[in-house]
Amino acid sequence: MPQLMEQTPFLSDSNRLRLFSGSANIPLAREVARYLGMDLGPMIRKRFADGEIYIQIQESIRGADVYLLQPCCNPVNDNLMELMIMIDACRRASARQITPVIPYYGYARADRKTAGRESITAKLVANLLTEAGASRVLAMDLHSAQIQGYFDIPTDHVYGSPAILNYLSAKNLDDLVVVSPDVGGVARARAFAKKLNDAPLAIIDKRRQAHNVAEVMNVIGDVEGKTAVLVDDMIDTAGTLVAGGKLLKKEGAKEIYACATHAVFSDPAVSRLSSGLFKEVIITNTIPIPEAKQFEELTVLSVAGLLGEAIWRIHEASSVSSMFR
Repeated sequence: MPQLMEQTPFLSDSNRLRLFSGSANIPLAREVARYLGMDLGPMIRKRFADGEIYIQIQESIRGADVYLLQPCCNPVNDNLMELMIMIDACRRASARQITPVIPYYGYARADRKTAGRESITAKLVANLLTEAGASRVLAMDLHSAQIQGYFDIPTDHVYGSPAILNYLSAKNLDDLVVVSPDVGGVARARAFAKKLNDAPLAIIDKRRQAHNVAEVMNVIGDVEGKTAVLVDDMIDTAGTLVAGGKLLKKEGAKEIYACATHAVFSDPAVSRLSSGLFKEVIITNTIPIPEAKQFEELTVLSVAGLLGEAIWRIHEASSVSSMFR
């Protein structure tokens, strides 16, 4: 897990590093700015009567290294378009380097062709960001690691798991078993288990009948009498996690914790997650959680320090990958 700095001094080269925020997650951007010891850059953001987005940078960024924080969460298309307009505005203002900081990368689930005549939207979005003028990209917990290869510009991929791991480690849970909700998440769950004192690993074997519909078949591994930690990259409708949680309960799991970096929380996720099946649902603030979608079992952890540290290291031309060794 990364050793984050206690406090980052005000940047001596402050005129070269600028941080701006889109409208999708301003509270997270403010936290990142505080970590870096700076203020968010001033910007005018408005809409015309027909819904078109207007962006104007309110200070000189000529020759600056600009970071634009914007998750592509709901409304996905509006937030993605706003990010591209921000990039274009900075490019036309002669920024030296433009780095979109994307805590949640939208359209990531269509990352390959599984049938004929369908789009690979993860690649399409990468192309759009590059053509808009991005110099490099900083993303968190991509749906699949291969998406890094869709960019023809440098891409830094960081993880939200250290925040969750620190939280779980402090709880000193007994008889822990880390569970992957599907075969595709085994690598993520294995890395997670290794950081939790080499906890045992279990896998849920399921077959998906359609998008957002999962049929759970069985558990590979021993979960009886154990505290199960279900690990995924995102929670959308929560169908996968709830089906997995019910199976783990049936197989004798003592307590079940659900963990994910991205809380998409499309309906009916909240009603499913707050049904009492899970002891705790642990997510991060890559996507803002409105009050209407918060519930008693929910714990929201901040990734501002992780993103701030990554931005600092990129700016200083030091290693980002070493944060996770």
